[in-house]
Amino acid sequence: MGRIVVTEFISLDGVVEAPGGEDFKYPNWSFEFDRGEEGEQFKVDEALGADALLLGRRTYEGFAAAWPGYEGELADKYNGMPKYVVSTTLESPEWNNTRVIQVDDVARIKSEVEGEISVAGSIRLAQGLLARDLVDEIHLMTFPVILGTGRRLFADTPDKSAWKLTSATTVGAGVLITVFQRAR
Repeated sequence: MGRIVVTEFISLDGVVEAPGGEDFKYPNWSFEFDRGEEGEQFKVDEALGADALLLGRRTYEGFAAAWPGYEGELADKYNGMPKYVVSTTLESPEWNNTRVIQVDDVARIKSEVEGEISVAGSIRLAQGLLARDLVDEIHLMTFPVILGTGRRLFADTPDKSAWKLTSATTVGAGVLITVFQRAR
């Protein structure tokens, strides 16, 4: 059985919108902060440790436009691994090894995939997975900034859920990396 891991760049006030781009009041806001070598290595290790990607359509489109043009270990991993896109509008994904699914298919995918299923960005998808209690782990890279506006990670859910902090590390210019596992 797979484990769903949500990974996000997040501001102190919970904003996860456009940390590396998009049309937003503060585009690329996460790049204003040095993550240091340790922070960069955390993201590389996280990506290399994933066995599949689970993405929303908009995040998928950004990844699919970028990663096929890169080379190296990380690009090989992303380009070759299974990718699942939750979408009602995407019909013919062009990125290698990609399947379009519906949100109701996620539990089945979780039972079929062995290992870690990484959900990077994909705000609405992450919110839906949290609401359905399908997330096993949350990785947050918290940047020391209050943006004051933007889409936030945590929306209303049908019930509360308990989480256990398994690691917390400060890297670079005061960027906090926290890992939470679902307490069951």
